[in-house]
Amino acid sequence: MADLPRTISVREVGPRDGLQNEDPVPTQAKIELIDRLSGTGVRRIEAVSFVRPEAIPQMADADEVWRGIARAAGVRYSALVPNLRGAARALDSGVIEIEAVVSASDTHNRKNVNRSTAESLDDIAQVIALAHDRGATCQVIVSTAWGCPYEGDVPVERVVGTAGRALADGADTVSFGDTTGMATPGRVTRLVGEFRSANPDAALNLHFHNTRGTGLANVLAALELGVADFDASVGGLGGCPYAPGATGNIATEELVHMVEDMGVGTGIDLAALIEAAADAERIIGRQLPSQVLRAGPRSRTIAV
Repeated sequence: MADLPRTISVREVGPRDGLQNEDPVPTQAKIELIDRLSGTGVRRIEAVSFVRPEAIPQMADADEVWRGIARAAGVRYSALVPNLRGAARALDSGVIEIEAVVSASDTHNRKNVNRSTAESLDDIAQVIALAHDRGATCQVIVSTAWGCPYEGDVPVERVVGTAGRALADGADTVSFGDTTGMATPGRVTRLVGEFRSANPDAALNLHFHNTRGTGLANVLAALELGVADFDASVGGLGGCPYAPGATGNIATEELVHMVEDMGVGTGIDLAALIEAAADAERIIGRQLPSQVLRAGPRSRTIAV
Protein backbone atom coordinates (compact mmCIF):
# COMPACT_ATOMS: atom_id res chain seq x y z
CA MET A 1 0.00 0.00 0.00
CA ALA A 2 3.04 2.28 0.16
CA ASP A 3 2.51 3.44 -3.42
CA LEU A 4 -1.03 4.71 -2.89
CA PRO A 5 -1.66 8.47 -2.93
CA ARG A 6 -1.16 10.08 0.46
CA THR A 7 -4.40 12.01 0.07
CA ILE A 8 -7.34 12.06 -2.30
CA SER A 9 -9.92 14.67 -3.25
CA VAL A 10 -13.56 13.66 -2.87
CA ARG A 11 -16.40 15.42 -4.65
CA GLU A 12 -19.75 14.91 -2.96
CA VAL A 13 -22.40 14.47 -5.68
CA GLY A 14 -25.41 13.42 -3.62
CA PRO A 15 -27.26 16.76 -3.80
CA ARG A 16 -27.28 16.59 -7.61
CA ASP A 17 -26.62 13.11 -8.92
CA GLY A 18 -28.30 11.50 -5.95
CA LEU A 19 -31.42 13.59 -5.50
CA GLN A 20 -32.20 13.82 -9.21
CA ASN A 21 -33.10 10.13 -9.07
CA GLU A 22 -35.52 10.43 -6.16
CA ASP A 23 -39.01 11.85 -5.90
CA PRO A 24 -38.70 15.67 -5.80
CA VAL A 25 -37.29 16.86 -2.48
CA PRO A 26 -38.34 20.23 -0.97
CA THR A 27 -35.97 23.05 -1.79
CA GLN A 28 -35.23 23.86 1.85
CA ALA A 29 -34.37 20.23 2.57
CA LYS A 30 -31.84 20.27 -0.28
CA ILE A 31 -30.27 23.44 1.05
CA GLU A 32 -30.04 22.00 4.56
CA LEU A 33 -28.41 18.81 3.26
CA ILE A 34 -25.80 20.76 1.30
CA ASP A 35 -25.09 22.96 4.31
CA ARG A 36 -24.73 19.85 6.48
CA LEU A 37 -22.32 18.31 3.99
CA SER A 38 -20.36 21.57 3.90
CA GLY A 39 -19.53 21.02 7.57
CA THR A 40 -18.11 17.50 7.19
CA GLY A 41 -14.74 18.44 5.73
CA VAL A 42 -15.81 17.68 2.15
CA ARG A 43 -14.10 20.29 -0.02
CA ARG A 44 -16.10 19.91 -3.22
CA ILE A 45 -19.87 19.57 -3.62
CA GLU A 46 -21.83 19.16 -6.84
CA ALA A 47 -24.88 21.10 -5.74
CA VAL A 48 -27.32 21.37 -8.64
CA SER A 49 -27.95 20.85 -12.34
CA PHE A 50 -29.20 23.64 -14.57
CA VAL A 51 -31.43 21.53 -16.78
CA ARG A 52 -34.92 22.00 -18.22
CA PRO A 53 -37.52 21.31 -15.50
CA GLU A 54 -39.54 19.06 -17.78
CA ALA A 55 -36.44 16.94 -18.42
CA ILE A 56 -35.38 16.51 -14.77
CA PRO A 57 -38.15 17.92 -12.53
CA GLN A 58 -36.10 17.07 -9.43
CA MET A 59 -33.70 19.89 -10.41
CA ALA A 60 -36.38 22.47 -11.25
CA ASP A 61 -35.39 24.56 -8.22
CA ALA A 62 -31.68 24.79 -9.10
CA ASP A 63 -31.65 28.60 -9.00
CA GLU A 64 -33.30 28.69 -5.57
CA VAL A 65 -30.98 26.05 -4.15
CA TRP A 66 -27.90 27.78 -5.54
CA ARG A 67 -28.95 31.09 -3.98
CA GLY A 68 -29.94 29.49 -0.67
CA ILE A 69 -26.88 27.48 0.32
CA ALA A 70 -24.48 28.91 2.90
CA ARG A 71 -21.08 28.75 1.26
CA ALA A 72 -18.50 27.44 3.69
CA ALA A 73 -14.93 28.67 3.56
CA GLY A 74 -12.71 26.24 1.69
CA VAL A 75 -15.58 24.40 -0.03
CA ARG A 76 -16.00 24.58 -3.80
CA TYR A 77 -19.51 24.23 -5.22
CA SER A 78 -20.18 23.16 -8.79
CA ALA A 79 -23.11 22.60 -11.13
CA LEU A 80 -23.80 20.18 -13.97
CA VAL A 81 -25.01 21.65 -17.26
CA PRO A 82 -26.52 19.69 -20.18
CA ASN A 83 -25.83 22.19 -22.97
CA LEU A 84 -24.88 25.77 -23.85
CA ARG A 85 -28.17 27.17 -22.57
CA GLY A 86 -27.74 25.45 -19.22
CA ALA A 87 -24.17 26.72 -19.02
CA ALA A 88 -25.32 30.29 -19.57
CA ARG A 89 -27.91 29.91 -16.79
CA ALA A 90 -25.32 28.53 -14.40
CA LEU A 91 -22.77 31.23 -15.14
CA ASP A 92 -25.43 33.94 -14.84
CA SER A 93 -26.21 32.54 -11.38
CA GLY A 94 -22.58 32.94 -10.33
CA VAL A 95 -21.33 29.37 -10.73
CA ILE A 96 -17.57 29.27 -11.38
CA GLU A 97 -17.17 25.50 -11.74
CA ILE A 98 -19.36 23.74 -14.26
CA GLU A 99 -19.46 20.19 -15.54
CA ALA A 100 -20.62 19.21 -19.01
CA VAL A 101 -21.51 15.60 -19.74
CA VAL A 102 -21.29 13.48 -22.87
CA SER A 103 -21.84 9.76 -23.25
CA ALA A 104 -19.21 7.71 -25.02
CA SER A 105 -22.15 5.61 -26.25
CA ASP A 106 -24.17 7.23 -29.02
CA THR A 107 -27.37 5.46 -27.97
CA HIS A 108 -27.14 6.58 -24.35
CA ASN A 109 -26.25 10.10 -25.44
CA ARG A 110 -29.35 10.28 -27.63
CA LYS A 111 -31.50 9.00 -24.76
CA ASN A 112 -29.95 11.62 -22.50
CA VAL A 113 -29.81 14.76 -24.68
CA ASN A 114 -31.29 13.67 -28.04
CA ARG A 115 -28.10 14.06 -30.02
CA SER A 116 -25.07 12.02 -31.05
CA THR A 117 -21.82 11.95 -29.11
CA ALA A 118 -20.13 13.99 -31.84
CA GLU A 119 -22.91 16.61 -31.79
CA SER A 120 -22.62 16.90 -28.01
CA LEU A 121 -18.87 17.38 -28.25
CA ASP A 122 -19.43 20.24 -30.70
CA ASP A 123 -21.78 21.88 -28.21
CA ILE A 124 -19.41 21.23 -25.31
CA ALA A 125 -16.61 23.04 -27.16
CA GLN A 126 -18.83 26.13 -27.02
CA VAL A 127 -19.64 25.49 -23.35
CA ILE A 128 -15.93 25.36 -22.53
CA ALA A 129 -15.27 28.58 -24.44
CA LEU A 130 -18.14 30.35 -22.69
CA ALA A 131 -16.99 29.19 -19.27
CA HIS A 132 -13.46 30.40 -19.87
CA ASP A 133 -14.71 33.73 -21.23
CA ARG A 134 -16.63 34.17 -17.96
CA GLY A 135 -13.71 33.18 -15.74
CA ALA A 136 -15.08 29.73 -14.86
CA THR A 137 -13.71 26.22 -15.27
CA CYS A 138 -15.31 23.35 -17.14
CA GLN A 139 -14.88 19.65 -16.49
CA VAL A 140 -16.12 17.23 -19.15
CA ILE A 141 -17.66 14.04 -17.81
CA VAL A 142 -17.56 11.08 -20.18
CA SER A 143 -20.38 8.79 -19.08
CA THR A 144 -20.93 5.14 -20.03
CA ALA A 145 -17.13 4.95 -19.91
CA TRP A 146 -17.19 1.27 -18.97
CA GLY A 147 -20.28 0.22 -20.84
CA CYS A 148 -23.74 1.19 -22.01
CA PRO A 149 -27.05 -0.38 -20.97
CA TYR A 150 -28.19 -0.25 -24.60
CA GLU A 151 -25.00 -1.05 -26.53
CA GLY A 152 -23.03 -3.13 -24.05
CA ASP A 153 -19.26 -2.68 -23.93
CA VAL A 154 -17.96 0.63 -25.28
CA PRO A 155 -14.51 0.35 -26.89
CA VAL A 156 -11.75 1.85 -24.76
CA GLU A 157 -10.46 3.67 -27.83
CA ARG A 158 -13.81 5.43 -28.21
CA VAL A 159 -13.86 6.52 -24.57
CA VAL A 160 -10.27 7.80 -24.71
CA GLY A 161 -10.98 9.52 -28.01
CA THR A 162 -14.06 11.26 -26.59
CA ALA A 163 -12.06 12.51 -23.62
CA GLY A 164 -9.19 13.55 -25.88
CA ARG A 165 -11.51 15.63 -28.04
CA ALA A 166 -12.81 17.43 -24.94
CA LEU A 167 -9.26 18.14 -23.74
CA ALA A 168 -8.27 19.40 -27.18
CA ASP A 169 -11.19 21.82 -26.98
CA GLY A 170 -9.92 23.18 -23.67
CA ALA A 171 -11.60 21.12 -20.95
CA ASP A 172 -9.89 21.82 -17.64
CA THR A 173 -10.33 18.27 -16.37
CA VAL A 174 -11.96 15.01 -17.42
CA SER A 175 -14.10 12.57 -15.48
CA PHE A 176 -15.01 9.00 -16.43
CA GLY A 177 -18.45 7.91 -15.29
CA ASP A 178 -19.45 4.30 -14.70
CA THR A 179 -23.10 5.07 -15.38
CA THR A 180 -24.60 1.65 -14.69
CA GLY A 181 -21.89 0.00 -12.62
CA MET A 182 -20.38 -2.04 -15.46
CA ALA A 183 -16.76 -1.39 -14.44
CA THR A 184 -14.55 -4.02 -12.82
CA PRO A 185 -11.01 -3.50 -11.52
CA GLY A 186 -9.33 -4.92 -14.62
CA ARG A 187 -11.39 -2.68 -16.89
CA VAL A 188 -10.57 0.32 -14.71
CA THR A 189 -6.87 -0.46 -15.01
CA ARG A 190 -7.08 -0.70 -18.78
CA LEU A 191 -9.07 2.49 -19.35
CA VAL A 192 -7.04 4.60 -16.92
CA GLY A 193 -3.82 3.24 -18.39
CA GLU A 194 -4.86 3.98 -21.99
CA PHE A 195 -6.06 7.45 -21.04
CA ARG A 196 -2.87 8.26 -19.15
CA SER A 197 -0.74 7.04 -22.06
CA ALA A 198 -2.58 9.36 -24.43
CA ASN A 199 -2.92 12.30 -22.01
CA PRO A 200 -0.15 12.06 -19.39
CA ASP A 201 -0.69 15.55 -18.00
CA ALA A 202 -4.49 15.60 -17.86
CA ALA A 203 -6.28 15.72 -14.51
CA LEU A 204 -8.63 12.76 -14.08
CA ASN A 205 -11.66 12.20 -11.85
CA LEU A 206 -13.51 8.88 -11.57
CA HIS A 207 -17.20 8.40 -10.82
CA PHE A 208 -18.24 4.86 -9.86
CA HIS A 209 -21.65 3.35 -9.26
CA ASN A 210 -22.10 0.30 -7.10
CA THR A 211 -24.78 -1.38 -9.22
CA ARG A 212 -22.97 -4.72 -9.27
CA GLY A 213 -21.06 -4.38 -6.01
CA THR A 214 -17.65 -3.50 -7.49
CA GLY A 215 -17.56 0.21 -6.68
CA LEU A 216 -14.95 0.21 -3.92
CA ALA A 217 -12.89 -2.49 -5.64
CA ASN A 218 -12.74 -0.16 -8.63
CA VAL A 219 -11.57 2.67 -6.39
CA LEU A 220 -8.76 0.49 -5.08
CA ALA A 221 -7.67 -0.39 -8.62
CA ALA A 222 -7.60 3.31 -9.50
CA LEU A 223 -5.70 4.22 -6.31
CA GLU A 224 -3.03 1.71 -7.24
CA LEU A 225 -2.60 3.63 -10.49
CA GLY A 226 -2.24 6.91 -8.61
CA VAL A 227 -5.69 8.33 -9.27
CA ALA A 228 -6.51 10.72 -6.45
CA ASP A 229 -9.85 12.32 -7.38
CA PHE A 230 -13.18 10.53 -6.90
CA ASP A 231 -16.89 11.28 -6.84
CA ALA A 232 -19.12 9.75 -4.17
CA SER A 233 -22.65 10.26 -2.92
CA VAL A 234 -23.81 10.54 0.67
CA GLY A 235 -25.62 7.39 1.74
CA GLY A 236 -25.12 5.87 -1.71
CA LEU A 237 -27.80 8.04 -3.28
CA GLY A 238 -27.95 8.03 -7.04
CA GLY A 239 -28.55 6.21 -10.29
CA CYS A 240 -29.31 7.44 -13.79
CA PRO A 241 -32.75 8.36 -15.19
CA TYR A 242 -31.66 7.25 -18.66
CA ALA A 243 -30.09 3.95 -17.64
CA PRO A 244 -32.56 1.27 -16.52
CA GLY A 245 -31.28 -0.70 -13.55
CA ALA A 246 -28.67 1.84 -12.48
CA THR A 247 -28.44 2.05 -8.72
CA GLY A 248 -26.59 4.42 -6.48
CA ASN A 249 -23.12 5.86 -6.55
CA ILE A 250 -20.50 4.58 -4.14
CA ALA A 251 -21.37 5.96 -0.71
CA THR A 252 -19.14 8.80 0.42
CA GLU A 253 -18.90 7.45 3.97
CA GLU A 254 -17.91 4.00 2.67
CA LEU A 255 -15.20 5.52 0.48
CA VAL A 256 -13.84 7.62 3.35
CA HIS A 257 -14.03 4.69 5.78
CA MET A 258 -12.03 2.45 3.46
CA VAL A 259 -9.30 4.78 2.28
CA GLU A 260 -8.63 6.43 5.64
CA ASP A 261 -8.05 2.98 7.16
CA MET A 262 -5.53 2.37 4.36
CA GLY A 263 -3.61 5.51 5.31
CA VAL A 264 -5.02 7.68 2.52
CA GLY A 265 -6.20 11.02 3.85
CA THR A 266 -9.43 12.75 2.82
CA GLY A 267 -9.77 15.57 5.35
CA ILE A 268 -13.36 14.43 5.98
CA ASP A 269 -14.91 13.82 9.42
CA LEU A 270 -16.41 10.34 9.08
CA ALA A 271 -18.75 10.71 12.06
CA ALA A 272 -20.16 13.96 10.68
CA LEU A 273 -20.53 12.35 7.27
CA ILE A 274 -22.49 9.42 8.70
CA GLU A 275 -24.81 11.90 10.40
CA ALA A 276 -25.30 13.65 7.05
CA ALA A 277 -26.11 10.29 5.44
CA ALA A 278 -28.75 9.68 8.12
CA ASP A 279 -30.21 13.09 7.30
CA ALA A 280 -30.28 12.20 3.60
CA GLU A 281 -32.12 8.99 4.43
CA ARG A 282 -34.72 10.90 6.43
CA ILE A 283 -35.15 13.45 3.63
CA ILE A 284 -35.96 10.89 0.95
CA GLY A 285 -37.92 8.58 3.24
CA ARG A 286 -36.35 5.25 2.35
CA GLN A 287 -33.39 3.15 3.44
CA LEU A 288 -30.20 4.01 1.61
CA PRO A 289 -27.74 1.30 0.54
CA SER A 290 -24.72 2.46 2.54
CA GLN A 291 -23.44 -0.30 4.83
CA VAL A 292 -21.30 2.09 6.88
CA LEU A 293 -24.46 4.08 7.60
CA ARG A 294 -26.03 0.86 8.94
CA ALA A 295 -23.08 -0.63 10.82
CA GLY A 296 -20.96 2.41 11.62
CA PRO A 297 -17.15 2.52 11.32
CA ARG A 298 -15.09 -0.59 12.06
CA SER A 299 -13.90 1.04 15.28
CA ARG A 300 -17.41 1.06 16.75
CA THR A 301 -17.74 -1.32 19.68
CA ILE A 302 -20.70 -2.73 21.58
CA ALA A 303 -21.00 -2.07 25.31
CA VAL A 304 -20.84 -5.24 27.44
